Formats: sequence, C-alpha cells, structure tokens
Amino acid sequence: MLNTLINYSIQSMGLIPLLAFIFLLGIAIIIERFMFFSRAVRAGRTLEHDLKLVDAANPDDAAKVAEHYKQTVQGELVKSAMKVKGKSEAVVEREIEETIMFQLPRLDRNLWILDTAVTLGPLLGLLGTIIGMVESFNVLGTSGTANPNGVTGGIGHALTATACGLTIAIICVIFLNYFNKRIRMTVNQFDLIKSLLVSRFAV
Repeated sequence: MLNTLINYSIQSMGLIPLLAFIFLLGIAIIIERFMFFSRAVRAGRTLEHDLKLVDAANPDDAAKVAEHYKQTVQGELVKSAMKVKGKSEAVVEREIEETIMFQLPRLDRNLWILDTAVTLGPLLGLLGTIIGMVESFNVLGTSGTANPNGVTGGIGHALTATACGLTIAIICVIFLNYFNKRIRMTVNQFDLIKSLLVSRFAV
C-alpha cells in the first residue's frame, strides 16, 4: 500500500500528495465551520426568543442575556447595545451596526480556502491527467506495445488524478454553498436582533 502511494506520488510529480493535502485541509475547515455555524445559528434563535422577554425597564434582564451569550457572535451585539443604553435610536443603531461589521469576518473565515479548492482541485487533477497521458505516450513510443503495463499505468495515474480533483471540488462546493446559506441566515438574525435591541435600549 505504501509503495503504491509512493509510486503514485513520484509518477504524478507530487500532484497526488498535493491533492491529498488540499482535501485534508478542506475537510478540516468544513468540520470547524460546521461546528461554528451550528452553535451560531442555534444561539441566534434562542437569543431572539430571550430578547423578546427582556423588560426595557429592568437592566438586570439584559445583563443576564449578555452574559449568557457572551461567547457568541450575536452576544457582541447585546454588549454593544448595553454600552449606549438610554441614548437615541440613531446612536444605538449605529453602535450595533458597527459591531455587526466587526463580526462579519468571523462568519466567512477560511471559506476562501474552500472556494480555492473548488477551482484548484479539478485543475490539478487535469494537470495530473496530462502528466499521466504523457507518461503513457512516452512508454508507448519507447517500447511500443511490448510494455502494456507501462501504458496502462500512466492511464491509471491520469484517471486517479482526475478522480481526486473532482472529489475535492464536489465535496467543497457542496459545503461552501451550505456555509454561504448559513452566513445569510446569521446576517438575517443580526438584523432581527438589532431591531429588538434598538426597540428596548433606545429612547
């Protein structure tokens, strides 16, 4: 098994290990982002419910909510609203919008790598295909049909590189679209939470 992997790596001029690295990197980002959005979306839903129960005349309720959600991206909005509690609606809204702008980079962190993998995977696979076919033609030109294993080996490397590249692209594009949908959902939660905070903390 190890000898086969080493042989594939050499024959593909290092493309197979590179594709494997891109795949593992993509999987790591998918797992991290999946866990992040699972917590973020769930926290946003419960925060919306809890804010509806907050009495504007009771600052302790808001403080408890802010403390409970302090580790979430939505909790930052509550903290920023409490800083300007009792000020005009424009001031509270501006403070919350600034906080939203600071939180947005946390939503799409490292997604550019998945986007790159979607494009780079098939291109590297195609390059590996070309290398494999050139290898087969070289064997065919040198020994003709006397070495069929050499010819089919190059074709096998070409097909393996293509399959690896397409696998990376398929998996990454599915989760990239899923995470983009989650980003839109979280941004919509931001807007709703902002309205709830403005109505309770502004005068």
